[in-house]
Amino acid sequence: MRIPFFKYQGTGNDFVIIDQRVNQYIKAADQALIEQMCDRRFGIGGDGLMLIERSDQTDFEMVYFNADGRTSSMCGNGGRCIVSLAARLDVFTDRCTFDAIDGIHEARVEKDGSVALKMNDVSKINMDQQAYVLDTGSPHYVRFEKRVAALDMVLEGRAIRFSETYKKEGINVNLVEWQDDVLHVRTYERGVEDETFSCGTGVVASALSLAQQVKSVDNHVDILTKGGKLRVSFEKIDGAYQNIWLIGPATYVYEGVFTEEP
Repeated sequence: MRIPFFKYQGTGNDFVIIDQRVNQYIKAADQALIEQMCDRRFGIGGDGLMLIERSDQTDFEMVYFNADGRTSSMCGNGGRCIVSLAARLDVFTDRCTFDAIDGIHEARVEKDGSVALKMNDVSKINMDQQAYVLDTGSPHYVRFEKRVAALDMVLEGRAIRFSETYKKEGINVNLVEWQDDVLHVRTYERGVEDETFSCGTGVVASALSLAQQVKSVDNHVDILTKGGKLRVSFEKIDGAYQNIWLIGPATYVYEGVFTEEP
């Protein structure tokens, strides 16, 4: 079977995207195929794979799989990338809504081509010793560190992700540093089981954790990841975070056809 696909990246977080509004190429049961397509040596390569599906109530539906081929929770950078592709395919013009595993999201394409994605409200942030634990569409662990750029992120991330507390369900691990009014974020992602260049739900979790720790922080946070710059804006109302937007680039890389071996 020949499967047409698009390759996109958002601050280095890269994805294989397949338009399934007319033809069905991939099913949730195709774990091995999805894993092969995401493999960087034997496939296309990507941190995840997404499907654009038809929706009766919104402009389209986003279905997301981790690089291990398993269905996963919400992906913020993936959401921004699939919105950019949907605009390219004339699914909508400037603004849209789409279904995702965690509900309906709003998004808009800015004049410079960047994408702003509205995330779900966050009303609960827990503590695990000195770390913040919260769900921003995916579960995240956020811990503030010094000299975060020098850390062995894979070693640190795996130790937390596979700890007794988190190994059953898994958790994404963010080690962050607030420096010169910029939040530096490094993320180890479950499902990818490695450090990624960027994680959208991770930078949202990190920005809200900063707001918890630094009470005077503005209602927007500039983020620097290994893959580039993002911004998170939000409002804090009665202790809950609302009107949360993840804003940043979503870039078309190339498109092609993947041939599945019989």
